[in-house]
Amino acid sequence: MLTRLTGGTIYDPANGVDGEVRDLYVRDGRIVAPPLDGETIAHEQDLSGQVVMAGAIDIHTHIGGGKMTLARMLLPEDHADHTVPRTRTTRSGSGYIVPSTFATGYRYAEMGYTACFEPAMLPSNARQSHMEMADTPIVDKGAYVMLGSDDFLLRLMAEQAEQAIINDYVAWTLESAQALAIKVVNPGGISAFKFNRRALDLDEAHPYYPNVTPRAVVEVLTRAVHELGVPHPLHVHGCNLGVPGNVATTLKTMDAAGGLPLHLTHVQFHSYGTEGDRGFSSGAARIAEALNAHPNLSIDVGQLMFGQTVTASGDTMAQYRNRKSAHPKKWVCMDIECDAGCGIVPFRYKHKGFVNALQWAIGLELFLLVRDPWRVFLTTDHPNGAPFATYPHLIRLLMDRGFRNERLASIHPDAAALSTLGSIDREYSLYEIAVLTRAAPAQSLGLADRGHLGVGAAADITIYKPQRNRERMFERPEYVFKDGRLVARKGKIVKVTTGTTHVIRPEYDRGIEGRLRDYMARYQTVGIDNFPVGDQEIVGEGRGTLSIVPTERRA
Repeated sequence: MLTRLTGGTIYDPANGVDGEVRDLYVRDGRIVAPPLDGETIAHEQDLSGQVVMAGAIDIHTHIGGGKMTLARMLLPEDHADHTVPRTRTTRSGSGYIVPSTFATGYRYAEMGYTACFEPAMLPSNARQSHMEMADTPIVDKGAYVMLGSDDFLLRLMAEQAEQAIINDYVAWTLESAQALAIKVVNPGGISAFKFNRRALDLDEAHPYYPNVTPRAVVEVLTRAVHELGVPHPLHVHGCNLGVPGNVATTLKTMDAAGGLPLHLTHVQFHSYGTEGDRGFSSGAARIAEALNAHPNLSIDVGQLMFGQTVTASGDTMAQYRNRKSAHPKKWVCMDIECDAGCGIVPFRYKHKGFVNALQWAIGLELFLLVRDPWRVFLTTDHPNGAPFATYPHLIRLLMDRGFRNERLASIHPDAAALSTLGSIDREYSLYEIAVLTRAAPAQSLGLADRGHLGVGAAADITIYKPQRNRERMFERPEYVFKDGRLVARKGKIVKVTTGTTHVIRPEYDRGIEGRLRDYMARYQTVGIDNFPVGDQEIVGEGRGTLSIVPTERRA
């Protein structure tokens, strides 16, 4: 059945379309070419005067796995009644901190998002992570598997194994965990915490593996991801998250890539200086300058927004420091499995608190000072900086300088005085918003048929009613189509569907399994034959479909 969507004003950066009135044609869940003369159009919908974009993509949001399970258990009052589609509209700012798996899909779809990606899946916990993502309706999913503090990798590095062997291990991990990319969290630092180290800077040696430093971990994994042909660069949660002065570590981490592609995540939390009487200042200008000068780098911001949330991270060191600021006063911090840690600490970010106010300004400075919207992605590191339901408010801050300056005037005056935010004139356009929330994430992840409205793309389409108040415009789209089916209208779910799980499977020498078999038999409680997640555990029985993103091996 052929459907025509007529008269909409289209913003499709992947195809160079900037606010042009065009018709779209949809058949069997795909965008197709205009019909030949005489071909019957079964359904037509007039979108005159409306803004049309591809479905939005969240490149970094914690939606599944052990951390979110623990967060939901720690704050059961937040999500207990959020398991069904909304029966009435609410403002996005009233949002949900740790919505259930079901509500996560509903809330994303209501805002026009059709894909979201879990950025911190443990190899040993991949099966449970996929089960939670399978419970998340409507949206496409995928996950980045964590390496960098796991014992097997550190042993390979300590014995100075060849890069080819490390590449094989990385590829085997991607395949066995059914992952889309590689994530490193506080490289080597989570392991060091288990040996009673509470900090590990980029060039400090691991206490047990003295020849291994965080820099070396970033270097070998950056190279592995690049040589295996994984589209998304190494996804780096760097050292010293949240520590004043960490801007210097972040800049050194950028250099560790050696010119290869590298993605730094929630960079707002890694952009702090020590200037001023309080020993805390913005390093956003230095980060933006480095990013503008090095096209191999990309970031997502991890914007902090004011209000209650919960921080959930595999970075044991950072969460151990943060525990004293828990609100409400309950938290969980633990060493788990052989390759990770976990910390869950509730937070209330306050606009009249100096540190929180300056963090808020730093994130916005990053968005506005990075010139290329194709290399900066809109995130709050949900839920760490804020729940994803605050995205429409964040978009208004980026698009409306007057509103942004009003908010700046309301924060702690010392923080406002230390920020350059008030002097930045830039306002994002609708085209640029479409870049950083659609086209750029899809391109970075290698999703050739997502994030755009060209022929052959999945018919993931979001239609907005133009409004001067961009927050209201983006919080409740007029229509949201997923794979050609209308799933939300005016902020209400009208149909529940299942999405696609995106994975990647680079080629590798399966001889690595011999080493792994011996290692896992000796040190782990799960054997190598039971470790990998099978396709049948992801698809079928209402779980949706599986898409294997192609790789192109590089020298």
